[in-house]
Amino acid sequence: MERITLGNTYFEGENDTYLFTGDRTTLIDTGIATEGTREQLADGLAEYGVSFADVDDIFLTHYHADHAGLAAEIQDAGGATVHAHPEDAPLIEGDDDAWDDFRDQQRRAFDEWGMPEDRQEALLTVMQTGVDHHAAGSEVETFADGDRFDVGETTLEVMHTPGHTAGLSSFVLTDRNEVFTGDAVLPVYTPNVGGADVRVDRPLARYVDALGRIADADFDRAWPGHRDPIDDPTARAEEIVHHHEERAYRVLRALDDLGPATAWEVSAELFGDLENIHVLHGPGEASAHLDHLTRAGAIERDDDGTYTLPADTRERFADRDDGRWPL
Repeated sequence: MERITLGNTYFEGENDTYLFTGDRTTLIDTGIATEGTREQLADGLAEYGVSFADVDDIFLTHYHADHAGLAAEIQDAGGATVHAHPEDAPLIEGDDDAWDDFRDQQRRAFDEWGMPEDRQEALLTVMQTGVDHHAAGSEVETFADGDRFDVGETTLEVMHTPGHTAGLSSFVLTDRNEVFTGDAVLPVYTPNVGGADVRVDRPLARYVDALGRIADADFDRAWPGHRDPIDDPTARAEEIVHHHEERAYRVLRALDDLGPATAWEVSAELFGDLENIHVLHGPGEASAHLDHLTRAGAIERDDDGTYTLPADTRERFADRDDGRWPL
């Protein structure tokens, strides 16, 4: 297996594509469909005597453009089979109905979060500029949690790890106790939950469950979708859970300071004034936490879309001195 590092100025940067050679030439993720990244991937593959036309299989961790963007072009070059989870497959295929429904859900979410109209329009403009970087047009074969595929001299097992997107999947290297995590576990950033894919029901709960699966598996190493390998995936997964416990505490503190507040107002309290794609991610993550805390009975959601901190939660919140709220 070889790691090919790709530039990316649109998202977290330093995307990783993984190459397997042998009876079937296989890629995990492809990078974003920009000219610079396309050239980097072609050059990286050429170092191992591989061209786009030589690729037999592409396994996509999720639909985001920085992971799936070049899949259609590689498939066109040589007929590669593109594999993805059924939750993300219609978006990867470029299904018009799926994308229309996705954008409708985004607009409803913006309203529910309390995002001002002018910020909505600016955000939609930012997102529209990146639409050409998606993998639209790939024909996709879907997989399910637990499915296994022979890749080179090893076997990949699908581990569905949703939260960041509905279909985000990790791939376990069964003979080496290692895992490709896409954006489920990253070495530097904590993957966005809530804004990155508004289709996900109970995004924070599902993400914490996914992190628990990864931690419990006690992998020896993780190969993420961005940046360098992670030598202790269990510790990193647990660190991300603790991060979200700290964020939940901060959300409660924000409601204590603000009084009844929307997700947009809580986001501003947590993250300040955001720009570009972060206008999506900030209130989305605030909303994911507010939804989780509401379902847990820690806060209340009013008919006008604002959230309130009840007196009993305020008392329990005041008694905590670790700066975390259990999820």
